[in-house]
Amino acid sequence: MRAPRPKAAIAAVAVAALALAGCAESERDDSGDSSDATLVFGVAGDPKVLDPSFASDGESLRVARQMFETLVRPEEGGTAITPGLAESWTPDESGTVWTFKLKSGVKFHDGTDFNAEAVCVNFDRWYNATGLMQSPDVTAYWQDVMGGFANNESEDLPESLFESCTVVDDTTVDLAFTRVSSKIPAALMLPSFSIHSPAALEEHNASDVTGSADDISYPAYALEHPTGTGPFKFDSWDIANKTLTLVRNEDYAGEKAKVKTLIFRTISDENARKQELRNGGIQGYDLVGPADVQPLKDDGFNVLTRPAFNVLYLAMNQQGNPALADIRVRQAIAHALNRQALVDSKMPPGAEVATQFVPPTVEGWNSDVTTYDYDVAKAKELLAEAGHSDLALRFHYPTEVTRPYMPNPKDIFELLAADLREAGITVEPIPLKWSPDYLNATTSGNAHDLHLLGWTGDYGDAYNFIGTFFDRPKDEWGYDNPELFAKFAEADGTADIEARYELYKGINADIMEFLPGVPISHSPPAIVFAEDVIGVQASPLTDERFATAEFKS
Repeated sequence: MRAPRPKAAIAAVAVAALALAGCAESERDDSGDSSDATLVFGVAGDPKVLDPSFASDGESLRVARQMFETLVRPEEGGTAITPGLAESWTPDESGTVWTFKLKSGVKFHDGTDFNAEAVCVNFDRWYNATGLMQSPDVTAYWQDVMGGFANNESEDLPESLFESCTVVDDTTVDLAFTRVSSKIPAALMLPSFSIHSPAALEEHNASDVTGSADDISYPAYALEHPTGTGPFKFDSWDIANKTLTLVRNEDYAGEKAKVKTLIFRTISDENARKQELRNGGIQGYDLVGPADVQPLKDDGFNVLTRPAFNVLYLAMNQQGNPALADIRVRQAIAHALNRQALVDSKMPPGAEVATQFVPPTVEGWNSDVTTYDYDVAKAKELLAEAGHSDLALRFHYPTEVTRPYMPNPKDIFELLAADLREAGITVEPIPLKWSPDYLNATTSGNAHDLHLLGWTGDYGDAYNFIGTFFDRPKDEWGYDNPELFAKFAEADGTADIEARYELYKGINADIMEFLPGVPISHSPPAIVFAEDVIGVQASPLTDERFATAEFKS
């Protein structure tokens, strides 16, 4: 899951206000019956948009996962591919056409039928996008997975991986791709590939994205009328009071949600979230501070720790500062950082220093990559050799945010900045509000030297980590490496899984030799619920399913 895309200044729309009376306590009878209960969950930030086709931030995707479904989905609590709206999926001999057998009897929230035609309407909508829908700030995940569109309007867009969708019969659909790819079918688990009601898409002009790249205005569908097949359906979004309300889909084809109402309440301050949980104002929240995990457990709260399926990294922009184009300078920075001390003091229990940009649980992780041990003398030696003993760097870090891989950005920045100064590097701190200022500054243009960012995996393939970062030129890193890009293309097109894993290992070794940035850590973020809330299983993908949440007696 990526950081939310910059430049998406979403047009605010008037939404009916939510009556907050009664939300401080979960509404259930004394028997412990959850059927009429309200669960209020505290989140760190507002969702950006409710159409997951346009979403790339964690809070938008969290909400989307409750309302929408995809053809395939991750296993509960894991990363393996399991049936979603499709019961089965098989490739042809070429590996480029996949046949999906669909579930029958499924309806969208507006009462219309889910079928093969609906699947093709959705894929055709994405593939035939025009205008601002071709902006990476709007269709980030489509472009990360599929590349381009039917008619690319920018020469920077690659050929589309997706080719066509064909209705075979009411419950069978063929998806054709231009080549074999490691991304298929795993990437179709992403909420951005959720299937929407064609009738609702048409009624609410769902593709009418207007404005400019610097001021994107989303249509009413994306803010007021999201219509999927999931166990919850949209009720209201009170932007002013920072609450988004979903209600149980009584016509859901699967097991119905155990609680009647689910409210996501934005509380940006971590300590305020914790206090609201203790006071009963919310019944759970995400991104528990590392120091709060054990005290909350001791007090009887249900603290669930996700597996460490993420990476925090320090990015170095080679265009932002020409000195960073010198490998010796990048090596010096890597040796200057005491990453173990950072992990020991600022990360949650179970965190570990990262040796590369993928977690060790992902196939393709390489135990034999070049490593950069903490060595201040070596850092100074390399800087002197490169002629940059007086190196000065702009170091961006975000404010007003907590991320699963970055529990306290300011504290992390201060430790790393102190390490760099110890090696003789002058550091200019540049704190910026997370969205949109920080993301604009660090993922576009070249007005940055160093910055902190990270990634939580979307599915269990190494390409989702390293390919997302490094398979093409990106402003975040500011380099061009055609040889490395070619190796990514080879790996992505390799059908044999074991052979592809070996290619990933080689690419990981190449990345750590080239050293575009420094991987810092992998950490297991925690999510917490009240003592009487059970049924939710922690997911390494942050794919927690609130439909299974219930109150015990």
